[in-house]
Amino acid sequence: MTKNEKAELYRFLTVAQGWAQGFRVETSEPEFADDGIADSRQEVPRSGFATVDDVACAVAHCEGCPLAATRTNAVPGEGPADLRAIEVMAIGEGPGADEDASGRPFVGKAGQLLDRMLASINLSRTENCFIANIVKCRPPQNREPTPEESAACREYLQAQIALVKPKMILALGRTAAQNLLGTSEGINRLRGSFYDYDGIPLLPTYHPSALLRDETLKRPAWEDLKAFRAELDRLKNAQA
Repeated sequence: MTKNEKAELYRFLTVAQGWAQGFRVETSEPEFADDGIADSRQEVPRSGFATVDDVACAVAHCEGCPLAATRTNAVPGEGPADLRAIEVMAIGEGPGADEDASGRPFVGKAGQLLDRMLASINLSRTENCFIANIVKCRPPQNREPTPEESAACREYLQAQIALVKPKMILALGRTAAQNLLGTSEGINRLRGSFYDYDGIPLLPTYHPSALLRDETLKRPAWEDLKAFRAELDRLKNAQA
């Protein structure tokens, strides 16, 4: 019981005593203190979600925007079961047809390329990388999500970042980078430089689907990945 609850109960009993005895009881109120219960309660993150599974459950039942009406499956995200092993979050734009059918992020051709890109710098969705998207449901015809659709999913992505606590974020493509950084700059201007996302270093690079369309982007994307790995190693060594 908190000190305020104790004080309120004390005042109620004092008044009740006066009524029962036919007179008003005049007394000074003693000092009360909270019971020691706060430390025994499970701490819940500011996001309101206690686990990434809670986020996934909320995403699966979400009807916060029109994309819910056209999805086959929501695609909350994927990574190692042990969040302590996660070093990086890779964040893309939104699910495609393969992802909508499976409920898993980045499983089509672009996803297979992403897995190879991550493996080239010793990252993996099964070991140390959590993969997510700006929106959790597929936009029809794989179109770019609208600002309203992105906003409807923002709390889920923010909760995932807060729970996963990645050392770094890899933003895949223009839509992801613009939403995370709150900018209208294009990916060609954004890529190759590190930015701050609530104290987390963030590096924008090309989306894997862009690399499949234009092979000339593979070289700069590889330079981005090498810079990302070098910065991750630097952070880990500094924390050791």
